[in-house]
Amino acid sequence: MESAAAASDAARDWAAVRHASDIQFAPLPSPKAPPIPQTPEWLQAVSRALEAIFAPIGRLLGMSWPVFQWLLIGMAVLLLLFLVWRLLGPAVEAWHRRRQDKEGETGHWAPSRDQAVALLEEADRLAAEGRFAEATHLLLQRSVRQIADARPDWVIPASTAREIAVLPMLPEPGRRAFNTIAERVERCLFALRDLDAQDWSVARSAYADFARIELPA
Repeated sequence: MESAAAASDAARDWAAVRHASDIQFAPLPSPKAPPIPQTPEWLQAVSRALEAIFAPIGRLLGMSWPVFQWLLIGMAVLLLLFLVWRLLGPAVEAWHRRRQDKEGETGHWAPSRDQAVALLEEADRLAAEGRFAEATHLLLQRSVRQIADARPDWVIPASTAREIAVLPMLPEPGRRAFNTIAERVERCLFALRDLDAQDWSVARSAYADFARIELPA
């Protein structure tokens, strides 16, 4: 009796589960394959025409048409890139040249002639008294101040002469002048070696070259 009742309960429970609406027992439908895109008829016609023209050439070269067509596509892409460069290359070069000319006109900085002449006259007076180290140091200090006044975004209070000497905005004579003057000032300050007339002459010439001033013979 008990086994029969248990079997009846199990059958009833199974029937309840089987007819539950929130449980799916039916097999899922097979997923549909995505539609294969069809090549336009006009493109197929072009492909057939190209095959008729170039397939014999490919066979002469020992290549099948599927291989030879990719070679032709690569050659066509290279030809297209060459034509684009021929058309746009001169315009790109002209734009680059105008940009370089503009940077050459406005990017580089040099002291004005009046500033440079006044500084050299003041430093020359010190050198005439035999104070070559002070004259050279004055060139360095005043040059840094001139740059800081003209282009404050280039120089910070902690900038050293060596750092200023590698500023890309300075023309080559300017970088060379800062290196020359800074080397002698550092030698005087740190090596405790006084500067002589020759040191002053080299520093003075470097600054004059930077400022585009012709020194008297």
